[in-house]
Amino acid sequence: MSRKLIKSGLIVSTMTLLSRVLGLVRDVVIARFMGDGAAADVFFFANKIPNFLRRLFAEGAFAQAFIPVLTEVHAERDESQLRLFVAHVSGTLGAIVFVTALLGVIISPVITALFGAGWFIDYLNDEPAGDKFELASTMLKITFPYIAFISLTGLSGAILNTLNKFAVASFTPVLLNVCIIACAYWLTPFMEQPAFALAWGVFIGGIVQLGFQLPFLYRAGLLVKPRWGWRDPGVVKVRTLMIPALFGVSVGQINLLLDTFIASFLVTGSISWLYYSDRLLEFPLGLFGIAIATVILPTLSRNHVGKDALGFAGNMDWAVRMVCLLGIPAAAGLGVLAEPILSVIFQRGAFTAETARMASYSLMAYAFGLLSFMLVKVLAPGYYSRQDTKTPVKIGVGCMAANMVFNLIFAIPYGYIGLAIATSLSATLNAALLYVGLSRQKVYTLSRLTIGFVVRVVLATCAMVAAIVWFQQDVTFTALTFSEQLASLMLTIGIALAVFGTSMLAMGIRLRHFKSQHIKAS
Repeated sequence: MSRKLIKSGLIVSTMTLLSRVLGLVRDVVIARFMGDGAAADVFFFANKIPNFLRRLFAEGAFAQAFIPVLTEVHAERDESQLRLFVAHVSGTLGAIVFVTALLGVIISPVITALFGAGWFIDYLNDEPAGDKFELASTMLKITFPYIAFISLTGLSGAILNTLNKFAVASFTPVLLNVCIIACAYWLTPFMEQPAFALAWGVFIGGIVQLGFQLPFLYRAGLLVKPRWGWRDPGVVKVRTLMIPALFGVSVGQINLLLDTFIASFLVTGSISWLYYSDRLLEFPLGLFGIAIATVILPTLSRNHVGKDALGFAGNMDWAVRMVCLLGIPAAAGLGVLAEPILSVIFQRGAFTAETARMASYSLMAYAFGLLSFMLVKVLAPGYYSRQDTKTPVKIGVGCMAANMVFNLIFAIPYGYIGLAIATSLSATLNAALLYVGLSRQKVYTLSRLTIGFVVRVVLATCAMVAAIVWFQQDVTFTALTFSEQLASLMLTIGIALAVFGTSMLAMGIRLRHFKSQHIKAS
């Protein structure tokens, strides 16, 4: 099973890498055109709200609720019943999200006032920043329909992932990035405000992504005519699991929306600085955390349906090891090299050295929580694969409340940096409570193999950080030309990887540590 998991993980990671690289190219284009000005803040705001809903449906609560039920139906019923279940789910979800999208377009000023309260207050007081409110309300009408298309894309991807066809769903986000980049270059000359070209790229990208996946569903025999099925037993089970899961698995996204709300009261640029740092954080999170979570959920669901408790615990243990192997050094590297990475990737056009410096502070704060974000992605499936939503709901609500408290503690003295600190702390609390819950339910406890493995990863990471600091100590990065900055950064990363890898080998890490093993539940 471990070989199959590793193969599936590599497929997802490869496709995700392509998507993330294009995502960085997209962000470089955005940074070049808009930097951290008012228009950039508005676009990131208008994109964040439908993107938040996308996370719930495509990567979060919907997938966590739907895949276990689909796995159960696929294992216990015939093909006609499976097709009927898919028809009912797609018809019901489709109707709900298209109504939601239409409603979002109609009440976009209300949504903008709620989540951009600072801009709305300036608008009421006829202050200059009030223009952001009007611009955001209009732009949200373009980006909000994206939720309808991407939700159905998420449904399609979940079906294909359950059938072990991971490559299609993992490649799909590439198309969104292509559409945004294309619109940035082709539509911007025809628009007074470049941000609108990017917004249309989001809208078109949603349609293209859904259209790309439909032929693969057809080949799998599951492209069926949608039917309304609110009271279908399978749909009832999915929505019963999904509603609580909105809180349990999407706490991080809800916290980011709260950050946006608070950031609307802060100085211009705050939302942009948080966005650019969050985008760099998303690179390892998507490449490793989401990739591992994507392949582990169907596997855990099959373990649960087959009543294989030892296999379930072993696969959970494997996922935690892989996340720690990749997440701990990635977090340390992002924290130590925050400003150089931001400078090399984004610093051109409207994105200045000052923008890179300001964004680097929030990136350091986010990097502190990277491992926690990744652990949440792999620990939450331990509940949802067993169709347990109550426990994550309690944890999620508690963590949201904690995030609000952290925001009050840190945002007042540290501004946007405090928001990033609060998000990382709440993610850490979320991961810790998820693990404690699994342990108390005697579902999964860290094995001695994994504990020893993590200790060695931490030690190797310390050696890596020491090497980075030593190599960079005499380098004045801002004084270098772009080519010199790129060469310095690549050499530093190469040295860091070499030190980390050598340290791991010296401490005895071998192939067996990368295999899933049956472990006893305590």
